[in-house]
Amino acid sequence: MRTEDLLAAIATGLWRWDNASGRVTLDAEAARLLGLPATPVELTEAAVRSRFHPVDFAEINGIVQLAVAEKTLAEARLRIVDERGRVQRIVRTRSRPRTVDGGFELVGTLQEVPEPQPGTSAAHTPITGDWRRSREAFLLDAGRGLAEARSTAEVLRVAAGLSMPGFMPDGLAVFGIEGDRLSVIGHHGHHADDERPFVAMTRETEYPAAEVIRTGRAIYLPTPEDYSRRYPATWPLAARFRRTSWAFLPLVNAGRTIGAWMAAFTQPVAFTPDERSVLTTVARMLAQALARAGVQEEQQELALGLQRSMMPTVQPDIPGMTVAARYVPTGGGLEVGGDWYDMIPLPSGRIALVIGDVQGHDVRAAGLMGQLRIALRAYASEGHHPDAVLSRASRFLAGINETEFRGHGEDQRFATCLYIEVDPATGLLDIARAGHPDPAIRMSDGTMLVRPTAGGLPLGIVPDTDYPTTRFVLEPGETMMVCTDGLIETGGHDLETGWARLRDILEAHEPGEDDEGLERLADALVQAVHGPSSHHTTGPLVDRREDDIAVLLLRREGDSCGIGTGGLLAPQPVRRTVLSVAQAEPERIAEARRQVREVLHDWADPDQVDSAVLMVSEMVTNVLLHTDGDALLVAEITGERGARRIRVDVADSSDELPHRRCPGELASSGRGLLLLELLAGAWGVDPRGDGKSTWFELYEDAGDAGDAADPVSPESGPSA
Repeated sequence: MRTEDLLAAIATGLWRWDNASGRVTLDAEAARLLGLPATPVELTEAAVRSRFHPVDFAEINGIVQLAVAEKTLAEARLRIVDERGRVQRIVRTRSRPRTVDGGFELVGTLQEVPEPQPGTSAAHTPITGDWRRSREAFLLDAGRGLAEARSTAEVLRVAAGLSMPGFMPDGLAVFGIEGDRLSVIGHHGHHADDERPFVAMTRETEYPAAEVIRTGRAIYLPTPEDYSRRYPATWPLAARFRRTSWAFLPLVNAGRTIGAWMAAFTQPVAFTPDERSVLTTVARMLAQALARAGVQEEQQELALGLQRSMMPTVQPDIPGMTVAARYVPTGGGLEVGGDWYDMIPLPSGRIALVIGDVQGHDVRAAGLMGQLRIALRAYASEGHHPDAVLSRASRFLAGINETEFRGHGEDQRFATCLYIEVDPATGLLDIARAGHPDPAIRMSDGTMLVRPTAGGLPLGIVPDTDYPTTRFVLEPGETMMVCTDGLIETGGHDLETGWARLRDILEAHEPGEDDEGLERLADALVQAVHGPSSHHTTGPLVDRREDDIAVLLLRREGDSCGIGTGGLLAPQPVRRTVLSVAQAEPERIAEARRQVREVLHDWADPDQVDSAVLMVSEMVTNVLLHTDGDALLVAEITGERGARRIRVDVADSSDELPHRRCPGELASSGRGLLLLELLAGAWGVDPRGDGKSTWFELYEDAGDAGDAADPVSPESGPSA
């Protein structure tokens, strides 16, 4: 015997309610229990809800929501009613809810139970004589649904799903006003093209909706005879839908009629005072919901227009490079703010990438961002170098602060900015930074490194500010990411934890060689912050739409091979970082240590990582102490994982070679070369035409260390 036959024998039916699609599937027994023909059927959610007592449905809705949240069984007793609201039977439902995209799904049973005896705790009050309680429960449910609707389409969907106590319309239409003509905002229970004859009507047409809009008074037509007698000219338009009763109600918001609502019924409706009261209340709530949705849609359209006018499209045809960009506004207000990106063709044939963030998330920030973006484009188009572009932009913003903001007693605004001049032919990047987060590089092996760059104050704080330039090369196969702090710090993250979140995305995602790969990476980065419903959760480190986000990705195409010595193809380093430490910037020694540790983040031996960091610190410090020039750090990793080699070079402009010393127990210097001898697999000092380079190597496979070349032992030079 089939399961369905066995359940039917004990008066138990099966049902499946998909809340996301609004469809309910009933087997034959479940359909019979709901007062329908005993055949399997699929109905709308509204049609099934009309078979439940509104009070009971409001209660089961709360039970289901709790069961979905706690992953437990949802169990309740429901009164089944007929079209006139009379109780037919009582059923028990037991269902197992599960969450799906956009809602939940209930799968369970319906079983008829005996009528409870009067006076028992399980007894329900019958609907007959309890209209007021049913109406209040329905209106609470309808008000909640309409209040939560955020668009016109959602409002119409909620209105179509309303199962009124004792009667339910199967055809709905909402009419608006466009000049002197009617418009159909939306409809339910009709075909796609059914609204065409009605959109050509003027307000003076003898049609119920037009009269409602003219007079502001509701019209009730209980029978087809009433309709044809009062509106003979337009009755043929309505007759083809084969309805028996109609209600046309004005939609009034703030004392002004903004449209009309039609509810049409297949079953006869007398429109008693109680029924008219329900329809009038629903019409008022519907008018308010439509007005709210209209305002939100207008704001969204305005925001999209501002975004389209302020956010440029990236140039897709840069030779040898691919670019992708994203802008995501905050979740409130006009959804515009001060974040922006730009891509500017330069007179030299190079390309400038700009990303910035004006303080604030309001319309004033968006307007100031537009002014600053135009100024930056003008300065860049004149051919100025990155440092000069930012210096002029800072002076421009400071002038606006002085004349517009301070003069009106408002707080001054500043802006962070990152300006990058790109040479597509060589991958050379010249970067100037004004208080903005550093760029991040996804190397060809997938490792992400944050590239430290020299920088100055945010734009607009001091009129005359210097912005030093940092230069490095984007190697073939590498991707650079620049972003605003909204991508890093949203959700309670600081710079460290925010970069860790993005590192996981960048290192796990392979952008590929095509444009689509880079676009997917851009989407993945945004999703890491604005994942589905993440902005609704709570906690100290959750993801919320609390700040604008702008992100730019630049990928240099091609493989990782280049021309080596003698014209032979030689592999480029798998992982490489470069850092310059100036005499006036001893604080960047800490940055050098961090860069080496990041390069070695997946190195097999943690002790070797600590050794490399210690040796780098000594080598860079020695350059600053014993020479008059800057230190240039280059760290490269080659080889297969498990048998890799790291080589670290620290170059300076001095020709004097270091020599060994024998520091005493309490000496504060002279240990540099001793550390290299003790910790390095190999080390040496290479004289160069414009100075020297001190280097060391470490081997991931410790057995290879003995095969290394003998270390260089300089005999003279400054102490190390």
